Amino acid sequence: MSIVQNFPFFSIILAMFSGIISSVLPGKRARNISLLMIAATTALSFAVLCFCMRTGESYTYMMGHFPAPWGNEIRAGVLEGLTASMFGIVMFLSVLGGVNHTASDVEGSKLNLFYIMIDLMLSSLLALVYTNDLFTAYVFVEINTIAGCGLIMIRQKRKSMSAAIRYMIMSQLGSGLFLIGLSMLYDVTGHLLMSPARESAALILDSGSYTIPMLVILAVISVGLAIKSGLYPFHYWIPDTYGYATPTASAVLSGLVSKGYIFLLIKIFYRVLGENFVIGSHLINVLYCFGVAGMVMGSVHAIAEKDTRRMIAYSSVAQIGYIYMGIGMGTGMGMVAAVFHIFTHSITKALLFISAVGLYEVSGNRTDYHSLRGAAYRNPLAGIGFAVGSLSMVGFPMLSGFISKLLFATSALHCAGKMLPTIIVLAVSTTLNAVYFLRLVITLYSRRQSPAGEAGAGGREAFPVPEKKGPSPVRGSWMLGLSILCLIGLNLFLGTLSQPIVQAIADGLAMFD
Repeated sequence: MSIVQNFPFFSIILAMFSGIISSVLPGKRARNISLLMIAATTALSFAVLCFCMRTGESYTYMMGHFPAPWGNEIRAGVLEGLTASMFGIVMFLSVLGGVNHTASDVEGSKLNLFYIMIDLMLSSLLALVYTNDLFTAYVFVEINTIAGCGLIMIRQKRKSMSAAIRYMIMSQLGSGLFLIGLSMLYDVTGHLLMSPARESAALILDSGSYTIPMLVILAVISVGLAIKSGLYPFHYWIPDTYGYATPTASAVLSGLVSKGYIFLLIKIFYRVLGENFVIGSHLINVLYCFGVAGMVMGSVHAIAEKDTRRMIAYSSVAQIGYIYMGIGMGTGMGMVAAVFHIFTHSITKALLFISAVGLYEVSGNRTDYHSLRGAAYRNPLAGIGFAVGSLSMVGFPMLSGFISKLLFATSALHCAGKMLPTIIVLAVSTTLNAVYFLRLVITLYSRRQSPAGEAGAGGREAFPVPEKKGPSPVRGSWMLGLSILCLIGLNLFLGTLSQPIVQAIADGLAMFD
């Protein structure tokens, strides 16, 4: 066995031990340990990606060398390596870009706790990507939930606490349904490892027995993970959760956490229940309908919002709808488009939240449209970053969002029964995206008018913006600027050099069977 084949296990363990070490360190050292760990695990995941691309096949790693069905397994292929690498990059840039604001938002004595939650979050995401064991997946789903709640409530503000409670309630509802589904699956198949469970499930379905229980299992697992990922209409925890957390937490929760659950659902569809059974059950038609509804309703709610943080959060509801629409098409091309949009949304949403920080800090820490007027002149780099992210969400050419929508449209052409509604909803959703994103971009580049009606020079305020009470903003952070530049570069990379990524996704999905 090549040493590279151990790297998925090393990555998960390294992230967990980093959290343990950070528990006895002061905040700044815990931050440095976390950044170093994220960089290391990303490098390990990239090595796994290169190894699987070179060999052209996936492999299974037995932890403790106990064979199935008793042992615990990790399975890695091209898609797992690519997803883990992308998650690591977004996590690193989100933490780096929000370092100074995390220090000002979180009480000094609790700063190391924040980075412990970050370490546990990354460990759980890597486990969801790599694990081949369903019960291990459930354990790390719960770790992910606990870490997410910790990241939300760490600010210890009233709105943050209420958002964390709402997040916990909805997450536990989803986790409970997921656990019920796994229990029923184990009762029917007698296995928790994905590969043996797939073999047993195939025999059961071929014999025609337990068809109804298998449909119930599929439905319960799908609904549980849909709730946890924020699919419409289970999305009402999203605006407060993403809107009132720290910038880093918002970027991580919006860009990564929900995608981990969706990735796990895709693995269960392919590796456990079987693609043919899932498509034949017509459940994907339900997911398709909810996805389409989310694309429209998420944008409608975003247009109605006056607080820009909640507007960005509501846009996530629409983007998650895109992913489920792709899954619901029930075709290989639709699934490729859905996975590509997972990457697009992860990068772009992190760019939007991190860039918004730089705009808020030069606008008196206010988040309403009026106070943000002209903010792009006061912080040009943050303004460019937010504009690029917004244009990507709208689907501007040369950006990753354009490739996502092109893939969805192309997939629709090969899905006769869903072609027309998909094209129509794509057009409607893109129009709505343009309304609320471009409205904010125009506001950012509009000069504030003085009471006499004269614009301030260079877009600066002709009259001061009242400051909110609280810690003073940190201006000119090189880490924030570097994070924005890197996220812009990633967006352009996916928008102009997408073909290798699309091909890697297709190859990785083929290895799922």
